[in-house]
Amino acid sequence: MNDRVEPAFLGHGEEDSNPSSNPTFDSVVQARLSRRSLLRGGVGTAATALLGGLSLAACGGGDDEPAPAAASTGTLLGFAAVAKSLDDRITVPAGYTASVLLALGDPLAAGVSAFRNDGTDSGYDRRVGDDHDGMEYFGLSTTGTPDPASSARALLGINHEYINQLFLHPNGPSPNPRPAGETDIEVDAHGVSIVEIARSGSTYAYVQNSTFNRRITAATEIQFSGPLRGHPLLITKFSPDATRTRGTVNNCGTGKTPWGTLLTGEENWTGYYFRAAGDQALRTAKANTALARYGRNVTATAAAASRYGWETAGAADKYARWNTSVTGATPADDYRHEINGQGYITEIDPYDPASVVRKRTALGRMAHENAAFGKPVAGKPLAVYLGDDARNEYIYKFVSTDNWVAADATAPNRMATGDKYLDRGKLFAAKFNADGTGQWIELSMANPTVAGFAGYAFADDGDVLMHARLAADAVGATRMDRPEWCAVAGSGEVYFTLTNNSNRRLGTVTGSQLNPDAANPRVYTDIRGASTVQSGNPNGHVIRLRENGGEPAATAFAWDIYLFGAEAGSPTNVINLSGLTSDNDLSSPDGLVYTPSTGLLWVQTDDGAYTDVTNCMMLAAVPGTVGDGGPVTIDYGASGTVTTRAGRKQTATTLKRFLVGPVDQEITGLAETPDGKALFLNVQHPGEETPFSVIGDPGKYTSHWPGNAGYGPGGANARPRSATVVVVKNDGGRVGT
Repeated sequence: MNDRVEPAFLGHGEEDSNPSSNPTFDSVVQARLSRRSLLRGGVGTAATALLGGLSLAACGGGDDEPAPAAASTGTLLGFAAVAKSLDDRITVPAGYTASVLLALGDPLAAGVSAFRNDGTDSGYDRRVGDDHDGMEYFGLSTTGTPDPASSARALLGINHEYINQLFLHPNGPSPNPRPAGETDIEVDAHGVSIVEIARSGSTYAYVQNSTFNRRITAATEIQFSGPLRGHPLLITKFSPDATRTRGTVNNCGTGKTPWGTLLTGEENWTGYYFRAAGDQALRTAKANTALARYGRNVTATAAAASRYGWETAGAADKYARWNTSVTGATPADDYRHEINGQGYITEIDPYDPASVVRKRTALGRMAHENAAFGKPVAGKPLAVYLGDDARNEYIYKFVSTDNWVAADATAPNRMATGDKYLDRGKLFAAKFNADGTGQWIELSMANPTVAGFAGYAFADDGDVLMHARLAADAVGATRMDRPEWCAVAGSGEVYFTLTNNSNRRLGTVTGSQLNPDAANPRVYTDIRGASTVQSGNPNGHVIRLRENGGEPAATAFAWDIYLFGAEAGSPTNVINLSGLTSDNDLSSPDGLVYTPSTGLLWVQTDDGAYTDVTNCMMLAAVPGTVGDGGPVTIDYGASGTVTTRAGRKQTATTLKRFLVGPVDQEITGLAETPDGKALFLNVQHPGEETPFSVIGDPGKYTSHWPGNAGYGPGGANARPRSATVVVVKNDGGRVGT
């Protein structure tokens, strides 16, 4: 979810390898708009306080949504809105307490030393990983068996999207060739952590020596499952039978299956692999097309550099695997297909540390954000909603072949249940029509448009799933403004964040630029700071859809735009179409989670457009229903118009800022206890904009959180750490009331 551009690697979502001419709205031409004329005043006066020590208190819907619980538990959004902030701290509303639960490097096994946080720590295969992202909650009974109703003891499944190299090593990362010791640390700091937590009184803590604790890293052996298991395009030196690989990387959003397992999405994985200049001459034209479509294009003289240079750390096989060039006589002699082993939804059983992790290939290969299940209905198939987080990419849905059996929710062999529902089914891509309707278009060889695609000759359905982007190109799916998280509300309606897109333009477009369309209707100029111009759709939006008949296997849907990200004071005829105020304005919506205890939708931001005014944040929203607003025409004057479908305008009773994080971070990942009285969230990469050149000068770090709040070593000079935070309401009520 990172928007920062690192050396030799495109920042999160900046990849744009979609050359298709899929639908755009061509009735608009050149216009220039700017805003922020009213944003240099005060930032609000809501009472907030520093997150200090381990636990310091802060000071001073639609008809289909569940009604609030008894009045004594509070009214939804009953808290005072938190003001925008540039402080290096977490702020929460008056009456709430936020506490750090665990952070990068915390030990997860008995005998592992306390984290020193000076760059000398190692053994990250037994420590909490870096850059916490998506997260799910799995209840435990007092005897250690699965208990979905438990709010006192549980496991957290936490993604670690990538790493903040600067703070993992004493003097920052060494240049290529990378030292093996540094590389091993970085590989192990990726992946997923399974961590036991327990409540004592009103306080939660993690259990260091729990037998449930587990680290899945970028080196863990993982099995392929589903249609691609054994496929020729997965043959490598490590797995000549194409049944296994090592590692899961760039784990972004999560999902929780109805049978109680964790799904983790592999997002910006393509840049982890080096591809040599001239490698295209050793491949077929078809193979080069596929690699280019996933961002690994090369020429005779220009290589595709890897993000971290792990392939340079030595001749050992564990380093050679990161070079996806042709180096041997056959695919079984090298790692030309290693890159094909990433980009999947991967399933983990958190309750069984010995279980084998499986990549569920039937859900397609892309830059997966998270995976959200539609409401399970006995006797009907399961629907899983997916987003491909890169500019101009697509929204997808997987529909299981097998119909849901309620007893499978408690089946003892959870991974076998995953085999049943996630290895067989159909994958669809979404097309959004200008009239507020849409279609799910099947991606398989049974679709003549896919089978006969001139741009890429699919060999079989496995080839289609591995190259789902190309199949979506073939069927004319709608290119979207970076589809990120999706969430399913209590009504069954599905929400997707479209975080931003710098490639939207008005008038004549070139290369990967797109005109606006009804589902991605805004193009404008955003002035960041004094003069930095940000063009396209800098603030993003949230789109939602309702399946026809509420059916999980429906091939048609209705849609509208639930929320337009914007800054208070922006023009209301083009930008601030949701009527946002200083208490709920936001930019670049990213994380999105629905909490059943309250029926609230939590919106988290990962922003670069508004961070001169405020750090990234989290807001609480009351969902409505598709169609609760109406058509809105964006008028570009003499240049034309775009008509979209917008939801109702937001008010203080439907959307309110709940939390603002420290400096140079994003708020991401969210899980709640079943009683709704504790909310867990992640703070990713605080201090990430710290220049690599200042590692020896703590006074120049842009953040010192959470050390400056009393968690872990270092205090006011601490190296910043990604961390998981727990938020509770001081009166014992549900969070968000």
